Amino acid sequence: MISHPIPYGHQLITDEDIQAVVETLKSDYLTQGPRIPEFELQFANYLGCNYACMVSNGTAALHLCAMALDIKPGDKVITTPITFVASANGFRYLGADIVFCDIDPKTFLMDLDKLETILNASPTGTYKAVVPVDFAGYPIDEERLHKLAQQYGFATVIDCCHAPGGSWTDSKGETQKIGNCKYADLSVFSFHPVKHIAAGEGGCITTNRKDLYDKVALYRTHGITKDTNLLIKNDGGWYYEMQELGYNYRITEFQAALASSQLKRLDWSIERRNEIAKKYDEALDKLPILIPYRQEGITHAFHLYVVEVHPKRRKALYDYLREHQIFAQVLYIPAHTMPYYKSLGHKEGECPVAEDYYTRCLALPMYPSLTDEEQQYVIDTIWDFYSQLPTKG
Repeated sequence: MISHPIPYGHQLITDEDIQAVVETLKSDYLTQGPRIPEFELQFANYLGCNYACMVSNGTAALHLCAMALDIKPGDKVITTPITFVASANGFRYLGADIVFCDIDPKTFLMDLDKLETILNASPTGTYKAVVPVDFAGYPIDEERLHKLAQQYGFATVIDCCHAPGGSWTDSKGETQKIGNCKYADLSVFSFHPVKHIAAGEGGCITTNRKDLYDKVALYRTHGITKDTNLLIKNDGGWYYEMQELGYNYRITEFQAALASSQLKRLDWSIERRNEIAKKYDEALDKLPILIPYRQEGITHAFHLYVVEVHPKRRKALYDYLREHQIFAQVLYIPAHTMPYYKSLGHKEGECPVAEDYYTRCLALPMYPSLTDEEQQYVIDTIWDFYSQLPTKG
């Protein structure tokens, strides 16, 4: 019997993580020191991209991507409704008109067939950017998206906040790390505590384009540079210039140190998450529960393990689990149904697959430090719930 709470996600902080932070706290820099570029180089090398830019959080990363792409009021940007609202908000901050593309009923990702239908209905160049989400850790088909981007003239920003460490196989049979930007202009990550790399808060932008990297790096620190190659004039070693209106989206040295320590365990985290997913798959297979879909050739990062249950049973199961100290979560409420986006003209019925998904989805506990005993307790509790129903459903 488990007596302590089991959340849907949780950070793992080791002695090595703590030591890395303590060493940084004792160093000469708490901000704008060597730990940040060290992590950026490590992360870029891990993913296989040219540039990585650490920022204060994943939302800031999205906002900076929008700025780098020169999003202006009235520009149309397409994203998915099944995501945390930041995926849309980052572009809305600059006045973009957000268009929500419905999801694929199997993967819960942006449905690229529906995306193509949206694109076909308007002249080429109508849409400035498309922002899919690697929801739960499952990768979007970036190769197909890239072809659509070339055809219809939009930039691609992949929201990879759920998916560091995941991968997929392209048409040439080559493995592509999520976030390597081979088929995307920009990718963004989050280092929130429930994410794979838990730095307290924090985020990162990756790209292979120097022009975009230079912009996000400038915008993250007030639009100020001391780079002598970029200065319009130079009065001396003290001199700096504010060349654009930027933001204070910097991250601290000790967060970067924690992120670097956590990055060392990312492959292990992915392996452990997939072990947990496999056990759920096998244990829940005979219940009226739809387990997450996976196709061959991908490595699912499993930030979330989302099942679908009958809409009439979902709240009862959610409440039953909470009564037993299991804090499963419903993720996400479709963004287009939020009061703010409704005030802009969005409405229910706009993305019917996403809305149906919302009535069925439930994220079970998924994090690498979840013990076998804890997971078995979750499984047994779910079985107990269904065994008490008068009829299965």
